[in-house]
Amino acid sequence: MRNLLIYEYVDAVARAGSIRKAAEFLSLTPSALNRRILSLEQELGAPLFERLGRGVRLSTAGELLVDIFRRQLAEVDRLKSQIADLSGLRRGSVAIACSQAALPYFLPQQISRYQVSHPGVTFQVLVRDGEAAGDALLDYSADLALVFEPLRLTDFQTILSVRQPIRAVMSKKHPLAGRDQLALEDCMDYPLILPSAPYAVRNLLEAAAGRLSLKLEPSVEAESYIFMKNFAALRQGISFELALGVPTAMIEPNLASISLELGPRHEGRLHLAQLRGRTLSVAAARFADQIAQALQSD
Repeated sequence: MRNLLIYEYVDAVARAGSIRKAAEFLSLTPSALNRRILSLEQELGAPLFERLGRGVRLSTAGELLVDIFRRQLAEVDRLKSQIADLSGLRRGSVAIACSQAALPYFLPQQISRYQVSHPGVTFQVLVRDGEAAGDALLDYSADLALVFEPLRLTDFQTILSVRQPIRAVMSKKHPLAGRDQLALEDCMDYPLILPSAPYAVRNLLEAAAGRLSLKLEPSVEAESYIFMKNFAALRQGISFELALGVPTAMIEPNLASISLELGPRHEGRLHLAQLRGRTLSVAAARFADQIAQALQSD
């Protein structure tokens, strides 16, 4: 495995955009790391990085090479996982890029449940939505993605896609808190706490409002669903989130989570995906199976 060190060195420099920062991460001196990179460049007969004033960036040759290196490193991780599984150790690591809605309840539950049976498996959770989640799969930062927005079908394979309704979240003292279901029109008389425009929940709300000839005018916009939820608990406003992020059985006692009827044309879906053509490690494949079963049962 020592022969793979140069793969890790090139990958680390590419991700850090700096030889100095990569050297700190790798516990090397910058000069030693730079010598290894220069030696590889000399061997290949082409520069892998463009040296800039405050860092480096991949050259065209470097982009080609780092993609091969990352695929090889991912294959080695898969092999290690398979060997550990054969010996009964069940070790490995799983990196998952996910939407914010999976963070408060769903993902902690699933990781905790998995580690009960496989305590040797470690996890890395990356908060990514849409294109950023796709980028994490493409550069092998993540094994799996759990996102509300569909990814490009040519690059990614959908393991599971499930309906994911949007819920209105408000204080238990809110005038609408006792309802079993709400329409978007019901919410318009109260301050709206909305996610920023790039988020899929905002896009669905805007589309539904347009169909009803309504205009959404947020009292507060934010990129954090945790902030929006907590702010709604303090005021008479209403925030919105995927059902996954505000399960009625677990939501904070001072909050109400109510089904929001937007119509079938504005129904969102949650996607569990991986990079097309990539064979997952044993640990990642088993965790994907567990998540898929949990989403289907819910």
